[in-house]
Parts: sequence; structure tokens; C-alpha cells
Amino acid sequence: MNEYLMNLITEQVNQTTKDIDELSTTQILELINKEDSKVTVAVEKEISQIAKAVDIITVSLGNGGKMIYFGAGTSGRLGILDASECPPTYGTDPALIQAYIAGGDIAIRTAVEGSEDIEEDGRNQALECHITKGDVVVGITASGSAAYVIGALKQAKELGATVIGVVNNRNTKLDPICDVCIAPVTGPEVIVGSTRMKAGTAQKMVLNMLTTAAMIKLGKVYGNMMVDLNASNVKLIDRAIRIVKTVTGVNDATAKEFLEKSNYKSKLAIMMIQSGYTVEESKRILKDNNGYLKQALSK
Repeated sequence: MNEYLMNLITEQVNQTTKDIDELSTTQILELINKEDSKVTVAVEKEISQIAKAVDIITVSLGNGGKMIYFGAGTSGRLGILDASECPPTYGTDPALIQAYIAGGDIAIRTAVEGSEDIEEDGRNQALECHITKGDVVVGITASGSAAYVIGALKQAKELGATVIGVVNNRNTKLDPICDVCIAPVTGPEVIVGSTRMKAGTAQKMVLNMLTTAAMIKLGKVYGNMMVDLNASNVKLIDRAIRIVKTVTGVNDATAKEFLEKSNYKSKLAIMMIQSGYTVEESKRILKDNNGYLKQALSK
């Protein structure tokens, strides 16, 4: 019996749900929903730690660094989900925010049991990422004990990177390695040890906060509009048109005209419309203001 795992709150028996197998479908769902309501409270308690992490990430990315997630199982998949959504949403280079999972890409779709127990795999993956002291590495593990994640973070730390942990227990094995550790403690799961449930939901919320807040602070949002989105499909092209219309007040035809001139870069199209400048002049002013549209328009 592993005493460390045995004492994790995420491995404890949830007394509220111990008779869940005797309930009706509606009662089961109501009980799951009631347990899920505890997640937002747990995340709220970690806002100060999340804020520290966001500020670190913002400085790193703003200075040319990269952010890398390492996780196992559900935690790894959530990191991959968050990283993969940043390029279309915020127009970032895919290399800027990366994610890796124990067991490799096959583990995204299929459970590769045992892969999280190999610390050396985490170390090797971190080495392959060419991590530098300007980077931020985020380890995600509900138990705080996945050897793959610990190995990756240890290696990253040795390479000089800033290390952040996202866990769902207190005083985990990951804590001593981290510069910042975010620990939304969501309690025992509805089904004992099924951390894809409350723990996973809390992790998703935290990762959303990390990247969304960092992108806002890096000037990739105007008001609450994703003005740096990559308009790469019908839905996103339509969204780009709506963003330009909403911000500037122009009609469909004018929005499309300026988006075509700007190669469907919403921020650039808005800058041109609002300022009256040419494409090249607008690009220069945005560059001079580090991509902050409000700042550029105030000049």
C-alpha cells in the first residue's frame, strides 16, 4: 500500500456519494452536479497563486520565452487542449505555448498506463523542448506525484526555467520543485479516485485563467474581443467580421473590405478603420505599441 497515495484527498471515499449506485438517474446527476458546484469555490481560493503565475507567464512570453505544459492522463490532455486553442484564438505561434503528455501523442486518445511513472521520460521530454531560463514550465497532476511530471519539472528547473504546478492536493511531491504551486482542493471524487471529474474540471478552469489572462495582458484582446484571432475557417472569418463591425461600427461590406486589405487580421483592420492610416502605417504604429490596440489608437 502506497501511504502517500492513500492519504491524498482525491483518493478518499466521498461519504456523500457512497450509495450513488442505488439512486435513480436524476438523483445521480443531481448529486454529481452538487459536487461539481464545489469546484469554483476551490479555484477561487487559489486566485492569488493563479495571479502570481499569470504575471510570470506574461513577462516570459512578452520577453520571447515560451510556456510548456507537462501532464499525465486527463491532466496531460487538458494541457494539450489549452495549448492547441491558443493559435486560433489569439493568433499565437504554435511554438509559443506547447503541451506534452506522458506516453506521447498516442496517449491523447488512448490511455497508456504506467507511462506517468517514468521520471526519466519527463526529463528527456523537457530536454527535447530546448528549455531555457526565459521559459515557464507548468506541471499538471492531480495527485502531485506523477513521476513523468516531476521529472520534467526537475529538468526544467535545472535548466533555469520558472516552474509552476497545478495540483489538487496540499503538500504534494511537486510543491518543493515549484516557484508557484496552484492547488484547488476539490475534495474526494464522486467516484473514488476518478480525478477526471472535479479535479479535472478545476484544472481546466485554472488553465483557462492562465492563458486567457496572459493573452489579455499581452494585448491580444480589445475590450473582450479576440482581435488577434486566426481567421482560418468559415466560423472564424465570420467572427472576425463581427469583431470589426462591433468595434468600429462599420457595415458588413466595409468590414470585409478592410479585413481583405489586412489579410484578415482583425486588429490591423480595426486600426486602419479607426485611424485612417494605410496598412503599412497601421502595422508600424501597432508594432511601436507592442501590439496593444487601445494604446496605438490613443496616439
